[in-house]
Amino acid sequence: MIKLVAIAGLIMLSMTGMAQKKKQKAPDPQQFAATITTEDLSRHLYIIAGKEMEGRETATEGQRKAATYIENHFKSLGLKPANNGSYQQSYPVYRDEPASSELSLNGKTFEANKDYVPFPQWNSNATSYFSEVVFVGHGLVDKDVDDYAGLNVAGKAVLMLDGAPSGFKPSAQGFRGSSSMYGKIIAARSKGAAAVIMAGAGFPRRAGSMPGNQYTNIYKAEQYPNTFIVADETAKAIAGEAWDGWKEAGKSSKLPGKLLKANLKLSFQKKTEELSSSNVLAYIEGSDKSDEWLIITAHYDHLGKRGDVIYYGADDDGSGTVGVLEIAEAFVKAKAAGNGPRRNVMFMTVSGEEKGLWGSEYFSEHPTVPMDKVTADLNIDMIGRTDTERTTGDTLNYVYVVGDDKLSTELKPISEAMNNKFIKMTLDYKFNDPNDQNRIYYRSDHFNFARKGVPIIFYYDGMLKADYHKPTDTPDKINYPLMAKRAQLVFHTAWEMANREALLKRDIELK
Repeated sequence: MIKLVAIAGLIMLSMTGMAQKKKQKAPDPQQFAATITTEDLSRHLYIIAGKEMEGRETATEGQRKAATYIENHFKSLGLKPANNGSYQQSYPVYRDEPASSELSLNGKTFEANKDYVPFPQWNSNATSYFSEVVFVGHGLVDKDVDDYAGLNVAGKAVLMLDGAPSGFKPSAQGFRGSSSMYGKIIAARSKGAAAVIMAGAGFPRRAGSMPGNQYTNIYKAEQYPNTFIVADETAKAIAGEAWDGWKEAGKSSKLPGKLLKANLKLSFQKKTEELSSSNVLAYIEGSDKSDEWLIITAHYDHLGKRGDVIYYGADDDGSGTVGVLEIAEAFVKAKAAGNGPRRNVMFMTVSGEEKGLWGSEYFSEHPTVPMDKVTADLNIDMIGRTDTERTTGDTLNYVYVVGDDKLSTELKPISEAMNNKFIKMTLDYKFNDPNDQNRIYYRSDHFNFARKGVPIIFYYDGMLKADYHKPTDTPDKINYPLMAKRAQLVFHTAWEMANREALLKRDIELK
């Protein structure tokens, strides 16, 4: 008995020693974060944002080349395909090309591009004849402002001034703001207008300067009114001599509506081409929590080409795209060293972001994994530059963090703890303000995860007015050391998300 007890004691001591030894060898993520280097980020980015990719516009050859490059990188790492055996998730895209248009008034036919241009983005094939046109001032509908008040425009053509009176402050910014072209068309539709004639500048215009729009939803519950942008003289032909007075008074004042008698013909015809685009997605398998997921996203599309001019999109969002590639590689190296994640980690680059968050929306409506098993989405959209308008704090050691407090009370403390422990970067919450006029929270792919209840963090470097959406957003302007540091922050946060015991609580209601 004594010998048996002694042997049992030795076994227990040995097991305890092994457990302590195992505990002492808990993986240090810093060694894997350090594999995210400026050299690798630069190498990838000069390809992704290079001439061959032609600006990566959605549903173009340049976008497909970029998708192939990303897929090949994922394959080279040994990552598994995350769409039922495929590395790409395709979705339909449609493109309209104008075929013909006509605007004639009282028998006089006006010339396209010189006197008017149709707005092909939302126009449908139609020929309409109107005996009346309703002048609706600026066509504004916003809070206490309604330029349609007292007017019946249902089924009618409406004529409106460009812009808004001085001093008018829309309740929301962006392309859907009430004083924008899109906002005015939306308002006209809500009032029942059948067609919109909007005064515009820049005439005569070069033929083909407004190509047909791409879209994903070919079937619509409601159609937008066909819209024609007209030169000043064309608007005056419709309104008569009063037009000059309205235009001058409208610079500072709201104008009353007026019914105009005019025989107006509006015609628009287009052809629709079926295209496709894709998200590129792969994953590293978790160990004991392989039914749960962490997703890391960035959009790899940009604006493409305008003639021979390439919009390279190095920061927007080549920087986020190559950040995902490097973070994926860091996780693979960790697993090769025996330190794989507990949860599956999906690395997804999406297309269509610049068109309206298409790729992430498609994934959110056709997920390849259960969304209730996704602990979080960490989205990277622009991490390679510094904000030219940021005047406080260290401009070379910050990142804007958006959305970390929107759906889970656990996410922000974890984010800040990882930063404080490993990176020590300023986490700037400027764009996390619910009153942010730029509405940044709603303008990148994380939002399509948030609206499905998935906690998110969005990493962002700011409003780069000099180069944002311009051909000058090139790889040579990237701050690679800062970009690497930001990508390492995402990696450390992802490491914690992938290895913590429980999924994040979803204890805040989406607003």
